[in-house]
Amino acid sequence: MRILVTGAAGFIGYHVAKALLEAGHAVTGFDDVNPYYDPKLKRDRLALLAPYPGFRMVEGGLEDRAAMETLFSEGRFERVVHLAAQAGVRHSIANPHAYAGSNLVGFLHVLEGCRHTGVGHLVYASSSSVYGANRKLPFSEHDNVDHPVSLYAATKKANELMAHSYAHLYRLPVTGLRFFTVYGPWGRPDMAPIKFARAILAGEPIDVYNGGNLSRDFTYVDDVVDGVVRALGHVPAAPDGPVAPDPATSPTAPYRVFNIGNSAPVPLMDFIAAIEAATGRTAKLNMLPMQPGDVANTFADVGDLAAATGFAPKVSVDEGIRRFVAWYRGYYGA
Repeated sequence: MRILVTGAAGFIGYHVAKALLEAGHAVTGFDDVNPYYDPKLKRDRLALLAPYPGFRMVEGGLEDRAAMETLFSEGRFERVVHLAAQAGVRHSIANPHAYAGSNLVGFLHVLEGCRHTGVGHLVYASSSSVYGANRKLPFSEHDNVDHPVSLYAATKKANELMAHSYAHLYRLPVTGLRFFTVYGPWGRPDMAPIKFARAILAGEPIDVYNGGNLSRDFTYVDDVVDGVVRALGHVPAAPDGPVAPDPATSPTAPYRVFNIGNSAPVPLMDFIAAIEAATGRTAKLNMLPMQPGDVANTFADVGDLAAATGFAPKVSVDEGIRRFVAWYRGYYGA
């Protein structure tokens, strides 16, 4: 199958592209390899994909309409996995304008490309951040998510609304995936696992927000990739007859939203302890108040994805952290 993976130089994108290539698909990667974080890490990921005979890489920006039209018209993709975006909750507070081009205009270009070239299924990255001010746990796709607490989250909620409009108007099958705190080898250096591992190994303090009173549904990247691939093979259909409106589905369109998480939230201090155990070092803690745009807890209800595709996360946080730290030490020579 001919599959486009946007964000192929990114953390999740690299792992998804690799899994699809190993399954025998022809994969086109698309990425602008921007300097949001060290491009060398992105280039090193791409270097691991380059030897696969089914891989082709195209560099460009989602905001470039002409480039996107060419990408889709030449690729004639059967499926699209859209993972490229301007990421980061905290970065969206400091640099809000960076999010409009990539996450809104860029997503429109992806939808238009899928529409005009007959793509059979678009799977795109949403985020657990859309749950925002929701307090009912676990977070369910069937709950409304109308109160984002960061611009990043708002752009991801907007993506879900845009996707539904295209599913309704053009019968484009679309599936949004709300990722929950993904970690593992080749992870992003702006995220907590690498920040913590680097500081702990260097004997430097780590910033711990809300006095450590946080929990996250940390999800190992291999489990996330398994969920993405399973969702890609589960093409949503429009309902056969009238159904009640539901945020996770649609009364009119081939549209679904799924959580992808470990469904087992871990207190932040336990996560830090797992890194301490894997590194053999003790963390120095710099206790700080809650960050703007952050939430205290995340917890994914993955029942819908499990029922639809058989998804079942397998990697515990202790095991995932051991694998991550082993990669970190090998890659960074720490």
